Amino acid sequence: MITKLYWLFYLLPMLLATVVAQTGSGKTPEATSDVGKSAKWDSLQHQGKSGDYLVGKVVFVGMPAASIPWDPVPVKVTCDGNIRYTTTADPKGNFEIVAAEKTSHPTLGTDGSKPAAQFIGCNVDAALTGFTSTVLTVVNRSILDNPDIGTIQLSREEGAAGAAVSGTTASAPKDAAKAFEKARAEWIDGKPDKAQHDLEKAVQVYPQFAEAWYELGRIQEASHSQDAQGSFAKAAAADPKFILPYGHMIPYAAQAGKWQEVADDTAHELELDPRGTPQTWYFNALANYKLGKKGVAETSATKSLAMDPLHTQPNTEQLLAVILVDKKDLTGALMHLRNCLTYMPAGPNADLVKQQVAQLDKMVPDAK
Repeated sequence: MITKLYWLFYLLPMLLATVVAQTGSGKTPEATSDVGKSAKWDSLQHQGKSGDYLVGKVVFVGMPAASIPWDPVPVKVTCDGNIRYTTTADPKGNFEIVAAEKTSHPTLGTDGSKPAAQFIGCNVDAALTGFTSTVLTVVNRSILDNPDIGTIQLSREEGAAGAAVSGTTASAPKDAAKAFEKARAEWIDGKPDKAQHDLEKAVQVYPQFAEAWYELGRIQEASHSQDAQGSFAKAAAADPKFILPYGHMIPYAAQAGKWQEVADDTAHELELDPRGTPQTWYFNALANYKLGKKGVAETSATKSLAMDPLHTQPNTEQLLAVILVDKKDLTGALMHLRNCLTYMPAGPNADLVKQQVAQLDKMVPDAK
């Protein structure tokens, strides 16, 4: 007869091995963004009918074009105090919510209503470090006829600890700034090779050009170049308050098993932006768990999951299951693993989670 204690010590390393194996691949939302691709930025393509989606726009107030970040701007929908949906605005500021071809949330539209109608009364704003955002409210004003909910305005936040733009950009010499802007146009036009050449020129002229190093790293990362890690590190060194490089440096450190470095970098990132992101809180949780700080790990993992209704950071719930198994809360762990199966695509990972659920079922009374 296999004892419950045996199963507990067998299951914990198996769960953790699954989480770590899927961690730090470099395939973060930023790493897989449309660098060098057209991405249909000139127009949003909808397959659904009116009421299936909402659209809006994000604009930067009081900033020259040269200072606007290249990265997609995160947009979130908050209902009754809880984040319900997340998306990003493209480089021209356009965003969409509940596009028919992208809707995978299990609760959207299940009551027979149009998906967009479920967001009536919810607030929509942008979340970008170093910026304050205006807030839009989805109102019941013929959204079936006009899906446009309006424009979100972003303004620089005075006194912010960190920012998604670097102060070194404004200090760049003329030749470096010109090469940087040329690279931006080439990147948007889907010419990453040319953009990389001009970014290399920009950092050669101005080695402290943090944003040029960062964008160079993104292009190198998209082409799987080993040079990407060095470029991100140089961006962070050039401007410690520039937060974006950490979103790329941290997965590399996790992949290498450098858990103290992951913990330190995520802590620094959270100093720059206390709100954090699902990815930041997830890696903070994983690093602290590996370092034996399990209470901190559980708090961070819970924050990550609460911010991520569409599970863009897919390993968080499995990590929570690991933490709960370690606490001998097998019922809670089983709940999280079962929930993983509601959004995890079919394949080897889902098959492994099913095996883990089956093993916990044997250990939890009345688990069915």
